[in-house]
Amino acid sequence: MLTGDRNHRIRRGGGRGTVTGHPLQPAPRPVRPRYERVRREQAPRRTRRGPLSWFVWLVLIVLSVPLTFRGMDDDGPTPIAQLLAFLPWFLVPGWLALLYAVLTRRGLVALWAIAVLAATVGYTLPQGPDAPAGAAERTGKARFRVLTANLRYGDATESLLKTLRRERPQIVSVQECDSRCVRALRDVRMSESYPYRHIIEGDGASGSALLSTFPLKRQGALPGRLAMPNAVADIAGTSVRVQVAHPMPPKPDALSSWRAELGALRSYGASRGGTPTIVAGDFNSSQDHAAFRAVLRTGLNDSARLTGQSRTPTWPDHTPLRPMGAQIDHILVSDPLTAVEAQFVDLDGSDHLAVLADIKLF
Repeated sequence: MLTGDRNHRIRRGGGRGTVTGHPLQPAPRPVRPRYERVRREQAPRRTRRGPLSWFVWLVLIVLSVPLTFRGMDDDGPTPIAQLLAFLPWFLVPGWLALLYAVLTRRGLVALWAIAVLAATVGYTLPQGPDAPAGAAERTGKARFRVLTANLRYGDATESLLKTLRRERPQIVSVQECDSRCVRALRDVRMSESYPYRHIIEGDGASGSALLSTFPLKRQGALPGRLAMPNAVADIAGTSVRVQVAHPMPPKPDALSSWRAELGALRSYGASRGGTPTIVAGDFNSSQDHAAFRAVLRTGLNDSARLTGQSRTPTWPDHTPLRPMGAQIDHILVSDPLTAVEAQFVDLDGSDHLAVLADIKLF
């Protein structure tokens, strides 16, 4: 049945019909299936890592490996032991890696860099106890000075002699004392200043000496490729054990000797009983080495730590890299000894700073 305008048809059947054929009616548009839109929106993005990204990953791996060994209280193989000497400087590449991660919005790299920085800061904190409260003001049995100096194959002998005349330490630990050094220390004037001495001659770096204004007895030496003499000094009526430290550096061909000789120093410290003990020298290790921390755990305290200077670099000296160096020269003391003052002395001709500490015996 037709009704109204002839251009409209209404479907009969009682319901509303569909209007078709109107000249203003828009043509229907094809509708894309919903599942295709979802699939395209959820398609993973492919990202390419450039050379800088791979370099940052490599840097974080290089930093993470030594930190892992540090957390395991192990020095690891070469080059881990060498890298641990410069652990505080891990902060520089760690911060740069974090900056890169933030700028490039790489969350995983950022978390990794934060973990590296947190571990580095934690391990950089000083090792060992603080100095006893009021130690500088308390009256003890004696106060004396201890000096340790590495002469770099004897080249700093003249500078050492000048330092001894200027600073007047009562106990002196000398490493890398060659024939020139031995002749100078046996000079008449030096004999008057230091009538007690224990000198082990050697070529190049192997010779060492222990000088004292206090009487020395029971002279001996620890085994090592570099001489490490020891003796017992009579200080104000108290027997004090004194040991020169000079283990091999942790080079690839000497890593086992380095560990063994630091182990001998650890055993020396642990065997002291109740006798006050001083161990001074070039340890070729820092607080970031497990072998050195084992020496400290015997109850020996670092004079630099006791005086708030535990991160002062002592090697390498006389180079632009000095601020980035490591503190590998130490004067360690056990109770009832403590350091009340410490300073680092430049030696012409040496690649090490000498360490000079004022020690009190209570």
